[in-house]
Amino acid sequence: MGGSFALALKRAKLVKRVIGYSKSPTTTERARQLGVIDAAAPSALNAVSGADLILVAVPVSASEPIFKAIRHGIAPGALIMDVGSTKGDVIAAARAGLQTKFGYFVPAHPIAGKEVAGIGHADADLFRNRAVVLTPTQDTRLPNIQRAKDLWRALGSHVTTMTHEVHDEAFAAVSHLPHLLAFAFIQGIVSQAHGMDYFNLAGPGFRDFSRIAASDSTIWRDVLLANRAQVLAQSEAFRRALDDFEALMRAGDAQALERAIAAASRARAGWQPAGTAPDESGE
Repeated sequence: MGGSFALALKRAKLVKRVIGYSKSPTTTERARQLGVIDAAAPSALNAVSGADLILVAVPVSASEPIFKAIRHGIAPGALIMDVGSTKGDVIAAARAGLQTKFGYFVPAHPIAGKEVAGIGHADADLFRNRAVVLTPTQDTRLPNIQRAKDLWRALGSHVTTMTHEVHDEAFAAVSHLPHLLAFAFIQGIVSQAHGMDYFNLAGPGFRDFSRIAASDSTIWRDVLLANRAQVLAQSEAFRRALDDFEALMRAGDAQALERAIAAASRARAGWQPAGTAPDESGE
C-alpha cells in the first residue's frame, strides 16, 4: 500500500523526493531499485525528518511504536496519514504516540489493495477510481483535512469522511467479516480428508469467493483482533442468516428457500463497488 502511494504521487508529480523506511533493509533496497523511493532512511525518525507528507503503512498493531519513533522528527504543519483497515485503534495509537503532533494526523483508509503483499506488487493505479475514507477527529487540524482530501482526489480517488466508530462498524460488515469467512471456508475444506483434491475441481465461483483468503496473515490477524467486537457482532448476524437458510434446506421448503435466495440476489445485484459513485462527503 505504501509503495503504491509513492508511485501514484510520483506519477502525478505531487512530490519531489520520496524517502522510505522499513525494518527490513531488503525491502527498502528493493523499493529503491524499482524506483518506488528515491532513498532509504536508516530509521523511521530519519525518514520523516523535514518531510511535509508522511504515510505510515504498517500493520495496525505496529502503529503506536512507529508514531512514537517519528514524533520528534515531524515538521510543523506536516500532513500525517495511515492506510489501516481499522481506525479506532489507530487513532488511539496516534494520540498516544504523536502527543502534541496528533493534530497533524488524518486517519485514512483507501478501499483498495490486493491479496498479495510486498513492494514488488506496488501499483501506481491502485487508488484510481477507488474510495478513500477519512476519519478525522475533533483535534485534527482543518487545513490538514483539506490537504488530505485534495491529495487523494489528485490520485483519482473518491473521498468520503465519517467518524471512526461508523467506519469500524461498517467495515466489520463489508470487509473484515468476509475475510474471516474466507479464511474459515478454506480451513473447513483443507481440514477434510480429501479437501486438497476438491481444490482441483474448483472453478470461477470458488476463485471469486476464496480470493481474499490468500491475504497477508499478519495484517489480517491484527485487523480481526483490533476490531473484534464489531466483527464478532457481524459474525453473529451472519450465523443467524446461515441458520435460517439451513432450516429451510432441512425442511425441504423450496419456495421459501427460493425467496430467500432471490432477496439476497436482488440486494447484491444493486450493489456498486466503492468509488464508482460520486463523492459522499457532501462537498
